[in-house]
Amino acid sequence: MKTNSSSFLETLIRGNSSKQWFSLLAAAVSILCVALLLTWITNQFQGLDGWLSFLMVLILAALVVLSSWILIKRDRQITLPRFLFWLLLSAVLIRLLVGAFWVAALPAWGHDTPVQQAGYVMEDAHSRDTVAWELARSDAPLWTAFRDYAGVDQYGGLLFLSALIYRYLGGEVHQPLLVVIVTASFSSIAIVFIWAFIKRSLNESIAWLAAILLAIYPEAVLLGSSQMREAFTITLVSAAFYGLVRYWQERSVVSMAWILAALALTLPFSPAFTVVLLVLLAVQGLALGQWKISHDKRFWMILAAIVALAVLSVWVSWRQIAPEGMSNLFAVLGWWITKSAEWQFHLTERSSGWVQRILAETPDWMNIPMLVIYGVVRPFLPAALIAGSDAPIWTAIAIWRSLGWTILLPFLIYAPFKAFKQREWRGLLLGLSLVVWIGILIASFRGGGDMWDNPRYRAAFAGLQVILVAWLWVEQRQKKDPWFWRTIIALGVVLVWFIPWYVGRYFPGFNWPVHDFFLNLGLALVSAVIYLVWDIRKRKKF
Repeated sequence: MKTNSSSFLETLIRGNSSKQWFSLLAAAVSILCVALLLTWITNQFQGLDGWLSFLMVLILAALVVLSSWILIKRDRQITLPRFLFWLLLSAVLIRLLVGAFWVAALPAWGHDTPVQQAGYVMEDAHSRDTVAWELARSDAPLWTAFRDYAGVDQYGGLLFLSALIYRYLGGEVHQPLLVVIVTASFSSIAIVFIWAFIKRSLNESIAWLAAILLAIYPEAVLLGSSQMREAFTITLVSAAFYGLVRYWQERSVVSMAWILAALALTLPFSPAFTVVLLVLLAVQGLALGQWKISHDKRFWMILAAIVALAVLSVWVSWRQIAPEGMSNLFAVLGWWITKSAEWQFHLTERSSGWVQRILAETPDWMNIPMLVIYGVVRPFLPAALIAGSDAPIWTAIAIWRSLGWTILLPFLIYAPFKAFKQREWRGLLLGLSLVVWIGILIASFRGGGDMWDNPRYRAAFAGLQVILVAWLWVEQRQKKDPWFWRTIIALGVVLVWFIPWYVGRYFPGFNWPVHDFFLNLGLALVSAVIYLVWDIRKRKKF
């Protein structure tokens, strides 16, 4: 029996019944109410000036969401249920409300800085959005966003889009929430792509859990509620991998179009990210083909052509910032990798005194690997719980973000080992595990231990991460594996050891006898091993 998809949606696009007109009226009233609410918040609860701009952008965002739903619904191998449509709308609303919360709360409860007093949670968003407003109000053509503003947007894509919204849909006053409407809406569409991906390859239980997780995952909500490009790349990555699994099943032109469209749309945001995404698609493609080169030459020819174009785009972009006279592609690439590592090393070392001391005690060749590992665990929950901030709102944000990553991380560590032992879906799941971890390590290398850049870089793959988490949870409920809880508890033991260590650092009155970082880490790892040995022996007795 065919599952009933969203009747609300169908009344918007079919028929001439009274139900259709009622649904259209309800949708129009809802959009108008949201527009008035966002306007009121933007005006610091003092008026409704500029409400028409919010209404027009909301209508545009609604059309984008609706069009995406309709396009995915045309996939005859899946049925989009009614609840998924409401989950999608709920995710949009959550991101919009969180974005509005930043605008209202940060000026009152945040630090006295231009960024927070303007209602931005991220400095990059403030810099880019301010310049976008200035560009929109000037007489300069918008395409200069790709050329003249590398200091605020290296590639210009999000700057161009923001300026486009402000110039043609904005009012007389800068209203940052206009761009948040677009990021909140577009980032939420990833939920539908992840659902479709899982329905085609795994099962519905996993699809439900993954969709809900992506709707509420803190880092995805944070980026969707901010003027950040990862709000777009989260959805584009999900769309590309949906297209890939669909192509592997049916070899259709439509499937390839999904991949190409997703890749093409990432280019304005970051050609470098497009190259990374291409590599990861190739890894997943090889995994789906059981690590054998597919006989479908068209797929690899098209992929190779796109790789060549993307690499050329990256080369052209990086040549603008590379030292004069450096024209060789590999020289420019090597220079960029070296400078990226040095820059992130500098930022991490400068931001933390104890990191400086640790790096001073270790050989130079260990510095980069240590920073990469440090980046993987950031944001670190014990630090968020203990270090805090003189502004309680930032303590809450740090705990919220680190709690989300701390829940995901044990699952992601366990996933490759579990996938390797699978018989069913082994290629798919092992490929996803590799893709996720390659993305995590590249993000950690590029962003180091930075509290903001590193997590948002890896969050571009949040859709794939929640697939693994949902699969492992459903699999564990069906087939008990003692190593599932062993992994989670062992990592929990390591975290617990760092709580008193951080208390000792930030509260001089607390005398924690272990001051040395490596000694504390060693004791934590030994404790985790002792627990594992004890649990293995206990289970053997029974």
